[in-house]
Amino acid sequence: MEKWPVDPSSSHVNVDQSPRLSISKVDDDAETGLSSETIARSTYPDGGLKAWLTVLGAFLALFCTFGQLNSFGTFQTWYAEHQLRELPPSTIAWIGSIQLWVFFFSGGFVGRLFDAHGPRVIMIPGTVVLAFSTMMTSLSTKYYQYILAQGILFGIGVGMLFYPSLAAISTHFAKYRGTALGIAFTGSGVGGVVYPIMFDHLFDRVGFGWAVRISGFISLAACCVAVATVTSLRPPAQQKPPALSLTLFRDVPFMLVVAGSLLICLGLFIPFFYIADYARDNHIPAHTVFYIISAMNGGGIFGRLAPPLLSDAAGRFNVMVPCALLMGLSALVFWVFAKTLVAIILFAIVYGFFSGAFIAMLIPCVAQISELNEIGTRIGVLYSIISFAALAGGPAAGALLRAGHGSYTGMIVLCGVSNVAGALFMLAARLRLDRRIMVLV
Repeated sequence: MEKWPVDPSSSHVNVDQSPRLSISKVDDDAETGLSSETIARSTYPDGGLKAWLTVLGAFLALFCTFGQLNSFGTFQTWYAEHQLRELPPSTIAWIGSIQLWVFFFSGGFVGRLFDAHGPRVIMIPGTVVLAFSTMMTSLSTKYYQYILAQGILFGIGVGMLFYPSLAAISTHFAKYRGTALGIAFTGSGVGGVVYPIMFDHLFDRVGFGWAVRISGFISLAACCVAVATVTSLRPPAQQKPPALSLTLFRDVPFMLVVAGSLLICLGLFIPFFYIADYARDNHIPAHTVFYIISAMNGGGIFGRLAPPLLSDAAGRFNVMVPCALLMGLSALVFWVFAKTLVAIILFAIVYGFFSGAFIAMLIPCVAQISELNEIGTRIGVLYSIISFAALAGGPAAGALLRAGHGSYTGMIVLCGVSNVAGALFMLAARLRLDRRIMVLV
């Protein structure tokens, strides 16, 4: 990992200072005639029209991709009552789990392509795949068709839009990277609020097929704008990265982040899959259930915005670790006792906030401990590894629900314990970077 010089007289060390912030003196480059500060500024402009248009494009890309991923609980409940009512919830959950796995696992390949070619060459075919998968989902009637269209194809499309747009932001920002990524990540929260409410109204008014097609047209329009606005700022003397460097796996802070993310993702999406079923089994009216999913994603909007804004001043790891810990504790001490509509909605908002904070902070933390020309690859490797936890989480929760004869306690414990254990690994990564508590990390 590249180390930036630090002024020894400083009272604290910020391990993510950009070159223009941390270089204590300006040295002229003999070959270019430019100062090191000028080169650093060209590397991380931390603003400008292209940078903020990239944030806008990423917001729209996440609105229609990750926003719909966060809304799968809507489909889980609908399928259980209509097209797939003969199947148990754990079987239906495989659609969402495969969707997540394909999306996460594609990160390794997409990240490599981004580092070599930039975002647009990936996002254009990604838009086509996303639109096609949505239309095929609207025509599906059999379980295997939903697996192929909504599980595999949709997951591929999401990955081809999600990773390039966020990695591109990291090439424009350093000092305000957390803020910029947080703004982009609110797109997924807004999408997670809009889509469940939209589907709730459209399923009954125009039917399942046209409801899904309408969402496809919305996604197509948003992704076209994203393709036009997302750009990547390449480093001045970029070298093509190797396919996969083994030094990546010897980077202790990075591997601790991977281990923590692996555990957290095992339980992270369980409430998003099952909160609607949980509410229904606690005698919440059917027309209200979809609003609980929207409430959870609404909490995620603030979680994706406020903690990243705070992290630019307080340190990215300093903010992410307590958010991950509180996410797990909220399941263990809140969800398990939430039986009324008000309590379930309050839990949904709280969990949505902290889960949104973790999701929004993960990429800034990875970018913080990575060199500029390997950000895409590292993000991709991370998401490819944690894809297996995301794949297992939903079906494992469904299996515990079935083993408990309808009791949600085992599922809730799995969600909470895995999140708390993952938070401890994140804490270990933070302490590995700097053991001093009152330091920006």
